[in-house]
Amino acid sequence: MSSTERLPFLPPPPNAPSPLGQYRLLSPRASIRVSPFQLGGMSIGTAWGQGMGKMTTESSFELLDAFYELGGNFIDTAVNYQDGTSEELIGEWMELRGNRDQMVIATKYSGPWKLHDNSVSQKVHYLGNGSKARHLAINASLKRLHTDYIDILYVHFYDWETSVEELMTNLHNLVVSGKVLHLGISDTPAWVVAKANQYAIDHGKTPFCIYQGQWNLTERSFEREIIPMARDLGLALAPWGVLGAGRLRTDAEDQARKENLANERTGFTQDGKSERNEAEIKVSAALEKVANEVGAKSIQAVAIAYHLQKTPYVFPILGGRKIEHLKKNIEAFTITLSKEQIDYLESALPFDPGFPNWLIGGGAGSSSMINSFAPVSVWPKAEAIKPAK
Repeated sequence: MSSTERLPFLPPPPNAPSPLGQYRLLSPRASIRVSPFQLGGMSIGTAWGQGMGKMTTESSFELLDAFYELGGNFIDTAVNYQDGTSEELIGEWMELRGNRDQMVIATKYSGPWKLHDNSVSQKVHYLGNGSKARHLAINASLKRLHTDYIDILYVHFYDWETSVEELMTNLHNLVVSGKVLHLGISDTPAWVVAKANQYAIDHGKTPFCIYQGQWNLTERSFEREIIPMARDLGLALAPWGVLGAGRLRTDAEDQARKENLANERTGFTQDGKSERNEAEIKVSAALEKVANEVGAKSIQAVAIAYHLQKTPYVFPILGGRKIEHLKKNIEAFTITLSKEQIDYLESALPFDPGFPNWLIGGGAGSSSMINSFAPVSVWPKAEAIKPAK
């Protein structure tokens, strides 16, 4: 009997309600199984309606219910999102549904979570990476989320002043205390992450197991240092902005959006506007061509599929407010992109790997410096999980 055959006395596995319920290991450093993309909690809440679009408690719960019913178990938020109402609504929803232990909740500290609280005049301890900032933020997050533990705690960004020794020691103490199960880091240079993880490993501390940052077909800096680092250190990747804050869309979608400006969200774009720039128009056209080739219903699903198939252990963070968008995004798990299609998508906006990658390669294949002197074969890297047939 092969290892994949079911033993006769075991029941058959349950059918997943959607590809979201086909769970996978988070990373080589974190043995927790999660849905293949995350529900972004930045849109969930009542405080940032002007930039993120309006959501009520009712509409937030409806979105969370839809995600859960489709098999989703992985939610991303932060202590400062929606001035704390993101965590509060997610916590209330879990308590009402009685499903806390079924969910994998990732939150972050370091952002200025008392920014709009006029009752606090001195806000200096409510941001950054330091010990007091971490202590205050984690206790606030636990209270808001109605839980006594957080599955993944991120350092939201490196503050350039907290030492690696202080940072990793205090984060490790949270893991030892049981308040946090796994550690992640976001929006931080690769060399800082590598230094921090090496310190943790050398000193018996808990290393980071997941990295979060901006990555899409119009902003590929992530591929220069972050992806090679993650492969080498065994980190999962949680890209945000995969759909370019909604600006990767067809011409027809763009026209429809212009006709419905009243309810439009600008989100976190480079210029704070929702008008597409030249690069976004080019990439959108390439996505539309590939979508037609593979029979996809949306170019957004093709964009998500690109990230899922580019490298292993990728868990895109997909926000938004509408259940129909959530369901449309799931199509990404049915799309198989050929190498030629991936190359075509990337050709729409050529990417400069920068020095020294242009000289010695980025580690994904053989080095031109080596091949100049001898024929060399390189062992293939681990591949991403392919869509089920």
